[in-house]
Amino acid sequence: MIEPVRYSVEDGIALIVIDNPPVNALSQAVRAGLAAAIGRFTTDGEAKVAVIAGAGRTFIAGADIREFGKPMAEPFLPDVINMVEACAKPVVAALHGTALGGGLEVALGCHVRVALTSTRVGLPEVTLGILPGAGGTQRLPRLAGAPAALDMITSGRHVGAVEALKLGVVDAVVDGDDPLEAGKAFARTMITDGNKGRRSCELDPGEKDPALFADWRASTKKSARGQLSPMVAIDAVEAAFDLPFAEGLARERALFTELMNSDQRAGLIHAFFAERAVAKIPEAQGTTPRDIASVAVIGGGTMGSGIAVAALNAGLPVTLVERDEASANRARGIVTKLLDDGVRRGKLSQARREQILGRDFSTATDYAALAETDLVVEAVFEDMDVKKDVFTKLDAVARPGAILATNTSYLDVDEIAAVTARPQDVIGFHFFSPAHVMRLLEVVVAKGTGADVVATGFALAKRLKKVAVRAGVCDGFIGNRLLNTYRKAADYMVEDGASPYEIDAALVGFGFPMGPFAVGDLAGLDIAWAGRKRRTATRDPRERVVGFADRLCERGWFGQKTGRGFYLYEDGARRGTPDPEVEAIIAAERKAKGITPRSFSTEEIVKRYMAAMINEASKIVEEGIALRPLDVDVTMIAGYGFPRWRGGPMHHADRTGLASVLADLRQLHAEDPFFWEPALLLARLAEAGEDFASLNGQG
Repeated sequence: MIEPVRYSVEDGIALIVIDNPPVNALSQAVRAGLAAAIGRFTTDGEAKVAVIAGAGRTFIAGADIREFGKPMAEPFLPDVINMVEACAKPVVAALHGTALGGGLEVALGCHVRVALTSTRVGLPEVTLGILPGAGGTQRLPRLAGAPAALDMITSGRHVGAVEALKLGVVDAVVDGDDPLEAGKAFARTMITDGNKGRRSCELDPGEKDPALFADWRASTKKSARGQLSPMVAIDAVEAAFDLPFAEGLARERALFTELMNSDQRAGLIHAFFAERAVAKIPEAQGTTPRDIASVAVIGGGTMGSGIAVAALNAGLPVTLVERDEASANRARGIVTKLLDDGVRRGKLSQARREQILGRDFSTATDYAALAETDLVVEAVFEDMDVKKDVFTKLDAVARPGAILATNTSYLDVDEIAAVTARPQDVIGFHFFSPAHVMRLLEVVVAKGTGADVVATGFALAKRLKKVAVRAGVCDGFIGNRLLNTYRKAADYMVEDGASPYEIDAALVGFGFPMGPFAVGDLAGLDIAWAGRKRRTATRDPRERVVGFADRLCERGWFGQKTGRGFYLYEDGARRGTPDPEVEAIIAAERKAKGITPRSFSTEEIVKRYMAAMINEASKIVEEGIALRPLDVDVTMIAGYGFPRWRGGPMHHADRTGLASVLADLRQLHAEDPFFWEPALLLARLAEAGEDFASLNGQG
């Protein structure tokens, strides 16, 4: 068995190499090995300088996720780092790959930090609902100053080596691909020059700027949208300026422990693991994905162009098919603009942009251009007859084994597959707009879809840097089926007396970036209107029908794109203002139905909205549309703005208590037995004292 930490001496340099594949995580064995190595170095007469480096592809990428949620075993990381820093002889951290979280904290405890050019460093603990708890909030501001420390710690962003050097996080940046050699070279100069490096604990953080901390609190409160850890992290960084180093460490640890015991930490850890678990699907067992070397997109509108750019950014050549040359040229213009935006934001180099437009991207007006393509994604208008026509043509020209994917938000993928002679090759890819930005991809599995095609969908999502969730076939799949349901709950509250603006404010207060009515304006109210009209023929006669949104659409008020929807968007404004005329339209609808409006508290708005979401999600899991509750959680977090720190609706239900959710539903059932009928799965779990988490190991 290979030791996770190796110690050797070469020319007066102690080489401490961490070898804990795949990412050198700081497991108990690594912490113990590192402490033992530093102890050995301290008493080793041959060694004058030590170099800590990581074997394999990275330095230390952070904590060992296998230890999350379990009691931490000694030695504790803060003690190990303090031991490194207190060492009388200098210790050099040789960084490559990523030095994240506890990995960067180890480096900050060393006396010198040398990084390869490709290295990225960061303290991303806030994304897990905690803060750096091994000295990061105390050492980083002493090295890089308060603004840089506040930025890195409250955002959790990764910083490249060159920027890290400018900030003072690292002391040198070296070209090359061997961190140990870079560390040894620097150590040799230290021996020659008598350079002892410096202990960050002994550095003066400088004068505290109260206005700076006040500004950071104000801006972070707005961006965090209810998440605790970024705000608490500011308190920890401030302690570096208010307290001596040892007391600052104690303050940091107290705040860290407080966050570790919070519901938000539990929610963010759940989201972290859930995003990794969604890829564990039945079709992945013993199945080899098909090779995808070329992609075609049919339809060059906003969605189709976004899909094309997502594939191009992943290094895949793309052919975009439109109905005529004018439409193809317009689509090329959209793709070019999106690529230019990528260059402007630093996401794409100018050279890569030229390569894409000169070699990797082409347009066509004839389906014959797709004869040898590996994957074709249809992204035309959301109409069944239009999509059937496209797939009939594709079936005639696409090569055997090509995957034919439909980007539909609601429609029956089985019905689309039935017009082809190859249903095993047909799958649904529900991208979210803008497709080159949004992380979620619902992989919709039809009855005849081949297992290797499903596995290919997940492999493609990974290449596109998206989170794939497996969904079964039903109207709206997982996400839009839920959206349709909780939006009805919001509509019912409005018709009964709530203002759409009150509902939006309540849901933003809960942690959503936008409320449902603002989201509708952003997406376009005509899209939901078309869906309502499509479902009219199959609507259950028991369903309560609300018409005020239709009244807006009949006036041509479709949201932001028309300057008016539920909100007014004057002079092309992105943020709307409440519209008194909309409230008058709603009041007229109430009067026509004889409804006496009543008021709704913020608590009641949230409770009803969440009850509708959780209940429908239970039915989705019960029916097998989602494999597990965690698939619902990831869908809502990655695609619909559900606050990540709450862990998703199913995790939130578990934290609330299923018995409490069921009691709410049974109370609501009295006013509308059809809409508020409790899901059988939810009732069964609640009555048995179980939770949704118990189902996440299945599937």
